[in-house]
Amino acid sequence: AGMAVRVVVLPSPSCLFDDPVRIRVGGLRPQQAVTLRASLLDESGELFQAHAHYRAGSSGELDLSRSPALGGSYLGVEPMGLLWSLRSKTPYKRLAKRNVLTPFCVDFEVYEGHGDMSRLLGKCTNERWFLGEGVKRISVREGRLKATLFLPPGPGPFPGLIDLYGSGGGLVEYRASLLASRGFVTLALAYMAFEDIPTMPEFLELGYFEEAVNFLRKQKQVKDTGIGVLGLSKGADLALSMATFLPGIKAAVSISGNVFNAFIPLKGDGFTIPAHPYNLGRMKIDDESGLVDFSDVLDDHRDPATWDCRIPVERSLAKFLFLCGLDDKNWKSNLYCQDAVQCLQQNGREVEFYSYSGAGHLLEPPYLPLCQASIHRVLGMFVCWGGQWREHAKAQEDAWCRIQAFFWQHL
Repeated sequence: AGMAVRVVVLPSPSCLFDDPVRIRVGGLRPQQAVTLRASLLDESGELFQAHAHYRAGSSGELDLSRSPALGGSYLGVEPMGLLWSLRSKTPYKRLAKRNVLTPFCVDFEVYEGHGDMSRLLGKCTNERWFLGEGVKRISVREGRLKATLFLPPGPGPFPGLIDLYGSGGGLVEYRASLLASRGFVTLALAYMAFEDIPTMPEFLELGYFEEAVNFLRKQKQVKDTGIGVLGLSKGADLALSMATFLPGIKAAVSISGNVFNAFIPLKGDGFTIPAHPYNLGRMKIDDESGLVDFSDVLDDHRDPATWDCRIPVERSLAKFLFLCGLDDKNWKSNLYCQDAVQCLQQNGREVEFYSYSGAGHLLEPPYLPLCQASIHRVLGMFVCWGGQWREHAKAQEDAWCRIQAFFWQHL
């Protein structure tokens, strides 16, 4: 009856969601065949799971940073594979954290053999937090602003960031709370489909985003060297517009974005950038799955007829970082990024650009599993995002490091 089987998560069973951990199993028989399973229940009660087959070493030890998976949700040495390969029983669910004040709890279980999981040998729980110790979460309803401010512990001063998600709308906090946990004062900003902000506004006002910049600049913990802005999808073209038209933006990150104004006209001071023309008749709907492919909906951005929708990024004095996945099934973000980068370089601007093969549209903080398709809350349709599991996971880890390094460098 040897030693009991122990499952441990190192360095600690409690960590931030973007922290890599080492998962180790001890007390197995030499060369014993086992299955490891990870389970996570999201806030709506949806179960996400992943499993992988392993064989213990000669000392009865298993270390996921060294032992290869022999089958299951992934293959090979993948220290964090059990997290990034989590998927729901219900198809097309996106794992996202709504309440950042509580962690996601991941159960790691070890079962006998590579067959049915009938004999549990050991288990442990990993608490993965989105809010670091001492980080303050402050709800902001000032003027027109609908936002949440995250303050790292201590007097600072810290670099200040504005965080924008995509056209699905709402107030998305989990990326902002992680960035604050890494030392940035971060303002998560809602601009669509939230409280009294319409699901599909007739237009967006640059003045609203300017209010956010001014609010952030007057926080005493924020460095006075300028603000950074980070956007995904529709949020990315807004980030470019802010960097172009608002003083005080020093650095902007565009994730899976465009260099034109998508879907909703943007009203500035004495000018309006119209929405880039699109035609929903060019949607492709898969007969079997009902999934919608949007990649051909937008008119050709190289057609001069669309150029009044372009964001004149070359006028900006900000530094830029563009990130995109080459397997983006939502729109042609690689093409759009290349054009933006070329335009900035021709105008002597500093710009960084990374594209990731096998990565999809939704480049999220690391270890959030790939979401290949999900319901778009505003459109009410199931939309393809693209991506291959392992490549997408690696892209998210790399992009997350680059985003933080970029903001530290320029702010």
